[in-house]
Amino acid sequence: MTLPACSSMTTTRFTDTLWDRTGTLRAAIDDLEFLRRLGDGTLPLDAFRFYIEQDTLYLAGYAKALALLSAKSPNPGAGAFWATSAATAATEEAVLHRNLLTGGLLPPAPGPVTHSPACLGYVSYLTATVATEPYPVGAAAVLPCFWIYAEVARDLAERASDVLSADPAHPYAQWVSAYDDEAFQDSVVAARELVDAAGAAATDSEREAMAEAFTIATRYELMFWADALATQPWPAS
Repeated sequence: MTLPACSSMTTTRFTDTLWDRTGTLRAAIDDLEFLRRLGDGTLPLDAFRFYIEQDTLYLAGYAKALALLSAKSPNPGAGAFWATSAATAATEEAVLHRNLLTGGLLPPAPGPVTHSPACLGYVSYLTATVATEPYPVGAAAVLPCFWIYAEVARDLAERASDVLSADPAHPYAQWVSAYDDEAFQDSVVAARELVDAAGAAATDSEREAMAEAFTIATRYELMFWADALATQPWPAS
């Protein structure tokens, strides 16, 4: 199937096509026990700690991928957006994670923190795609992290409202409120617009590669979220 290009005559946005194509994967994310228990406040604290530890490692890799994408951007506006997003991931979001890990609300780390297979696979895929594929494909690969996080956070904020109202200092409150923040939601709008523009300028084969990259990154999103409660350890050395 050839994916449509974006144009003023096209009623369906290219990013809507990508979103629809990954509907089954996104439904699986929505159904994860990890997210359900995060929303109702019953998620074990050690599972949340593991998730935040892995997300901290992920953000460091994601920031590098976004910086690479900025350098390959077709215009200054796109470059500035991806560079700003890289800086936000490396600083503001990383600070939030450090505060969660060191603020005394979560149990201490049981040992050295290393990348899980899902985390390492995800950041390695993004870095390799952005570095070796054309700009439109790299832009499509980084979009699920923006978009899925925003949708998950919005849903969690609704589900967790009773828990957070009863206990504003709940360990999960900072994370939920940060990603449901209006500025973060605005960044998703901007990222989608850039991927739509990239899709409009891309060739047919590049648009197919964009769809594949978006799908693979969405698979990694599912694996990453699921890993906190169903951790897949590395084979013993």
